[in-house]
Amino acid sequence: MTDTALEADGLGRRFRRAWALRDCSFRLPAGAICAVVGPNGAGKSTLLTLAAGLLRPTEGTIRVLGTDPASAREKLAYVGQDKPLPPQLTIDDTLRMGRELNPGRWDDEAATRIVEAGDLDFGARVRTLSGGQRTRVALALAMGKRPELLLLDEPMADLDPLARHQLTGLLLADAAERGTTVVMSSHVVAELEGGCDHLLLVDGGGVRLAGPIDDLIAAHRLVTGPAAASLAPHTVVESRTTGRQRTALVRLRPEAPLADDWQSAEPSLEELLLAHMRSASTEAAEAAEEVSA
Repeated sequence: MTDTALEADGLGRRFRRAWALRDCSFRLPAGAICAVVGPNGAGKSTLLTLAAGLLRPTEGTIRVLGTDPASAREKLAYVGQDKPLPPQLTIDDTLRMGRELNPGRWDDEAATRIVEAGDLDFGARVRTLSGGQRTRVALALAMGKRPELLLLDEPMADLDPLARHQLTGLLLADAAERGTTVVMSSHVVAELEGGCDHLLLVDGGGVRLAGPIDDLIAAHRLVTGPAAASLAPHTVVESRTTGRQRTALVRLRPEAPLADDWQSAEPSLEELLLAHMRSASTEAAEAAEEVSA
């Protein structure tokens, strides 16, 4: 058992002439519940697909459970947005297939619990199920495999808010009990708070923030003060000036206290993420202007 579930070093993936990911480096400890967040087209799906071994890197490396993704395939489960399931099989047949494909690892109780929580008929054929019901079956297959690493690429987007909340809670509670590492991409920040302990913010094909959520929040401050006051040597992530007052999100230099001119507060996770994403969008727009000039 390795103490690192997922590790990337200079990871990049190019599709024709466009880079979906470029120069990504991070380390995720085993047992973590990690949220992968970022705007559409940021590279989240590409990152998870690389981790699942369904794509190969164009440059750099990615290691899963101490080895390459192909060698770790038996120990990981991946649920994407498409969720391709055999349409002619019943739910019961589908779970039986999972059992036969994963001898020695299959957990009938875990798989059955997820299906029963959705009040599904085990005799129903997959082709008759709604998108949300297929999501439950796909997640049941993944959890029945008893993976050491569970990769979830926004699979719950087609569930209603209540079902999404309940199913997310069920998965994360089960993962925490068994020490499963979960890497989950999502656009719903409210789902991440309280359930996830690590964060990867992917934007513009790169990793903008990575680490334990509590540490990342503690390293930032929302500050308000006179527009002319200096924030050096701290890093200004985003800043707005209204009249003589300035409001900013800053990443603190631990050895340098804020000047007395500034009032500060700890940001919420949503405030932290939105500020970094707006900053990245502004930087990209400025870079595009420089190229076209």
